[in-house]
Amino acid sequence: MKKLFTALFVFALVSQAYAELPKGFVYLSDVNSSVVQEIRYHSSHNFVGTRVDGYVSPVCILTRQAAEALDKVQQDLELIGYSLKVYDCYRPQKAVDHFVRWSKDAKDTKTKAEFYPNEPKDTLFKKGFIASKSGHSRGSTVDLTIIPYEAPEQEEYIPHIKQRSCENSAENRFGDNSIDMGTGFDCFSPLSATENEAITEKQLSNRMLLRDLMKKYGFVNYEKEWWHYTLEKEPFPKTFFNFDVK
Repeated sequence: MKKLFTALFVFALVSQAYAELPKGFVYLSDVNSSVVQEIRYHSSHNFVGTRVDGYVSPVCILTRQAAEALDKVQQDLELIGYSLKVYDCYRPQKAVDHFVRWSKDAKDTKTKAEFYPNEPKDTLFKKGFIASKSGHSRGSTVDLTIIPYEAPEQEEYIPHIKQRSCENSAENRFGDNSIDMGTGFDCFSPLSATENEAITEKQLSNRMLLRDLMKKYGFVNYEKEWWHYTLEKEPFPKTFFNFDVK
């Protein structure tokens, strides 16, 4: 009886958490459970250097339309031995506000060596790497990459220790299990621009594989960030949500 009560209690908690999503939003795992999720803003491995406000759980939440389109991209990739990995999906406005506060703290540069090694912190807004409003908060924008379906083990991240520039070659930056996209994720650098001419032919080919598949199913790339895509026909084009990721 005790075990049954415990199981029902856990089920009730899960159901309650799921019920908190606004109408039109879903958990990506409920649409496609094979997409790998590494939600960076729930961890300290991001440019802020700590868990970001609003990220209660490391889960990907999207509008249903965006999740179903991403499911189609994943199915195409699996046919050729690859998988998607998402770094960020829906992002609450409170998280964006956290980014803004961080950007104004000139003394906090503990992640500079990895995420913006050659960019002054006070230029990040001006150059479009950070903004006071984000398409992520509308629920149909996703940050992602491609990994081999049988992905190699990822390097363990030790916060702010032995940081390596996100601009380095793949073997000399953080050991993400992504195919080589030319930079790490959230790399505040001109090299992150999707069609930057300084990257190698193979790196460009990898970016184009991602872009072509995402475009096929209705996503548009932000040209300054190879990882950033928004569903063109997003259902909430003018609404910025602020519920927690959990």
